[in-house]
Amino acid sequence: MATTTTNVRDRSRPMTAEERKVILASSAGTIFEWYDFYLYGSLAAIIGAQFFTPFPEATRNIFALLAFAAGFLVRPFGALVFGSLGDLIGRKYTFLMTIMIMGLSTFCVGLLPGYQSWGIAAPVILIGLRMLQGLALGGEYGGAAVYVAEHAPANQRGYFTAFIQTTATLGLLLSLVIILVFTAYVNGNYDPVAQFNLDGTPQLDAKGVAVMLEPWKAWGWRIPFLGSIFLLAISLYIRLQMNESPAFKKMKEEGSASKAPLREAFGQWKNAKFAVIALLGLTAGQAVVWYSGQFYALFFLQSVIKVDAFTANVFVAASLILGTYGFIFFGRLSDRIGRKPIILAGCLIAAITYFPVFKFLTATANPMLHAAQEHEVVVTADPADCSFQFNPVGTAKFTKSCDILKALLLKSSVNSSTVDAAAGTVASVKIGDTEIAAYDGSANTAAIDAAKAALEEAKGGIDAGLLTAMSDADKALGAAKTAVADADKALKAAADDAAKATAQTALDAANAAVPAAQAAADAARAAVPADALAKFDAATAALAKENGVKGAFEKQVNEALAAIGYPIVAADNATIAKVGSFGDIFTGQNITIILILTYLIILVTMVYGPIAAMLVELFPTRIRYSGLSLPYHIGNGWFGGLLPATALAISAQAGNIYSGLWYAIVVAVMTVIIGTIFVPNGTHKKDIFADDNR
Repeated sequence: MATTTTNVRDRSRPMTAEERKVILASSAGTIFEWYDFYLYGSLAAIIGAQFFTPFPEATRNIFALLAFAAGFLVRPFGALVFGSLGDLIGRKYTFLMTIMIMGLSTFCVGLLPGYQSWGIAAPVILIGLRMLQGLALGGEYGGAAVYVAEHAPANQRGYFTAFIQTTATLGLLLSLVIILVFTAYVNGNYDPVAQFNLDGTPQLDAKGVAVMLEPWKAWGWRIPFLGSIFLLAISLYIRLQMNESPAFKKMKEEGSASKAPLREAFGQWKNAKFAVIALLGLTAGQAVVWYSGQFYALFFLQSVIKVDAFTANVFVAASLILGTYGFIFFGRLSDRIGRKPIILAGCLIAAITYFPVFKFLTATANPMLHAAQEHEVVVTADPADCSFQFNPVGTAKFTKSCDILKALLLKSSVNSSTVDAAAGTVASVKIGDTEIAAYDGSANTAAIDAAKAALEEAKGGIDAGLLTAMSDADKALGAAKTAVADADKALKAAADDAAKATAQTALDAANAAVPAAQAAADAARAAVPADALAKFDAATAALAKENGVKGAFEKQVNEALAAIGYPIVAADNATIAKVGSFGDIFTGQNITIILILTYLIILVTMVYGPIAAMLVELFPTRIRYSGLSLPYHIGNGWFGGLLPATALAISAQAGNIYSGLWYAIVVAVMTVIIGTIFVPNGTHKKDIFADDNR
């Protein structure tokens, strides 16, 4: 490729075809990077089942989210490492390193054997690969933004860097489309896969039937990861054709490059202050608006207002398609009126409109839930019993009665108010005319442990053979009763006389087997000494009672909520939005939802479209890669990455599904205030190649 010889200070001319190719190629490569990164987040639950097999489902999901969070947490460190390299050895070669690390890490996730094959090494390697992805992404954004800005004409930096800004959204969209397409294809063309325990024996359900897993969850999820190798090859080919940034080349030729970019960028207040201003006055607010409009909106649809995953993904994908041009529009507009007014306006509009917009989203997507929330639900609790349930990686345990009650209400998306009670009072809730007391989780756990110990002691007083006979007889009786229930269900579902006759015969046979099983159970119990049997029965009943506390409480609450209109059983909610395919979106309800989500995406484009150019303009060439990368990734990796967990904790504390929006609103307003006072105006007119001595 020929080297551009144009004076780097003379950037007002139109961009050449060669430069345009460089910028578009850079944007394309960055799309692939974001695709790789989001892929894991979309498939976290499935991956958790593959790599954290020995643990219960809830614990598996916790570890899977921990692995995902690791990628976010290391992003600022990646910004430091690769930002420094970018200012020392050049934009192009650092850019090549980040794409290689990201692409190979993603491909290796697709190849990595699960826990059953490699044991503990599998999840350890998985977390290591996730951290490598996060480190690479930490260096990727700064490289893309700097590389493009330093090639762009001075009066079009916002326009050309806006193509980089579209890449995160397009990467998310690409990952969603790939997942939707391959999920349907794999499950529609391949058979379910039998599951095995760690010892190699088949997994059986409660009825003794082999557990089968749909092929997408068993192995199909690996396809998008393995397919990323083609994206990597394309990205590498494109980037190898690119020249080094003209600004960096000039700086090297003049010998003015920084020898210690990190120390110069962050160790000297004259430069470090711009990193602080960029973080608090720009990227923090940009991050919460970005995450609210793309990720939290998807989470809100699925987990809060209970729209099924496929439908929610279709809605978000459609809104991304409609709204993505906004990045280009606002990037270009920022070349005319400045970056700062657009970014801060986006933060302010978001802060003002989030509450009505998300309430409208609930009313549109799930009218039954919205109507139920008009009913008063009152929690009475000791304030000291109500924790702030901030749990970003799912490892914390909240066992106080108020915490248990509020978590259950939030799970059903209930809006409630709280009345303070005297110290030591067990929390309760009034739903309609029904008042229900909660329970203390720690006390219940202690009671379960005590009941288990008492049961083991009672078992010790019974001959082992008699105990085994009694256990086997009880299992056989349970199986016989289950067979009756299944046969009765089949009879009710029978569609014609022949099917009904067959089902009736099966039901009669199942009923006939119950008396014999009952007699065998009675005989097994009769063989046990009366005093030992009485002690065993008492311990068993005590354990069952304590084990049933949680279920009984949840059943009471759910029945009371259902009585005032909450859609506790999803199948009974005919009002909720649902699509079976992309073609189903053309209804009034679905189009309205997509337009609401598109509005949120437009706010994202306002704050995110001009941000790359703005950050580039804040830092001198010699420390630009290092200087802009750290505040960007702290803002987006931490302020933005912690948004879902923080929003959930606030919503649980306040007893309102919308209260979590306060986190985004407060941070956005903070950015508006700090940005208005401290962020410089008119940076779009700045000569970013001029030497400055600040």
